[in-house]
Amino acid sequence: MQRTYVMKLYNLMKNDSNVISCLSDSGTDYDEMIAREMPNQFLNFGISENNKVAAAAGLAACGKIPFVYTTNAFLAYRSYEFIRDDVCLQNKNVKLIGMGCGLSWSTLGSTHHTTEDISALKALPNLVILSPASPKELEDCMEYAYNHIGPVYIRIGMGHEREIYEESSEFDINKIKVIRDGVDATVFTTGSIIADVLDAVEKLAEEQIKIKVINIPTIKPLPFKEILKECNNQYNIISVEEHNIIGGLGSSIADVIASEGCNCKLTKIGLNDTFATGYGTHLQVKEMNGLGVNEIYTKIKEAIKKES
Repeated sequence: MQRTYVMKLYNLMKNDSNVISCLSDSGTDYDEMIAREMPNQFLNFGISENNKVAAAAGLAACGKIPFVYTTNAFLAYRSYEFIRDDVCLQNKNVKLIGMGCGLSWSTLGSTHHTTEDISALKALPNLVILSPASPKELEDCMEYAYNHIGPVYIRIGMGHEREIYEESSEFDINKIKVIRDGVDATVFTTGSIIADVLDAVEKLAEEQIKIKVINIPTIKPLPFKEILKECNNQYNIISVEEHNIIGGLGSSIADVIASEGCNCKLTKIGLNDTFATGYGTHLQVKEMNGLGVNEIYTKIKEAIKKES
């Protein structure tokens, strides 16, 4: 997703001189290309994320459209006060892009994981939160962020995320996206872990267990009515997220179910009030923490079996 982000940002900057790239020494060839071609639209703040967010609020106050890009954990946690007070409280037109969501920084451990950002940030007024599942969806989310007047936070993966759409994702902030139909349970998921969910569901299909898979790219504002409709049509509801289940996607779905009194059962799959353990590839760390394909397969099957 990093390459997709940079190329989409490059096109936005080429077409609108008010779009500003705000970095923290990410040091890629793409950064150098943008700095060389559009030096007046490129600001490298070094390892100073808090200053960068504060400066972005100032740029927005002057009519610029800053895209603030850095490692997700350093943006969502280290700069939280600045996001709250300088961006959201002032309702400034700042776009926050957190790179390496979930367990993506797998070799660097829990200090670099971003598994509580949804919980922390969705409480902030005025902030739109987007969680694209694939490169094509990221492009559409960035286009939305560019056109939306106000703060937007987009959480993305590290790279090599599998594409789940043949064409455009047809992103609509008020809509969910049915990726696969099924009758035995409905799985809601967000972000690139949808690829693991689809593999797990394919294994279940081999056993004649048919699972509906729904992608939710918009965390806030939550597509309440669309989620409610799905919960009213299915008893077995399951959420899968590369995030703590406390305050994450599953908690948002639970709010819908509870507030409307839906007759369904929710099973939340994610980190259960814990930090992730272990080091290795992204795939290995997901497996170590119950979020690999086989683990998701087993948990979905167990959730359905309990009601059979």
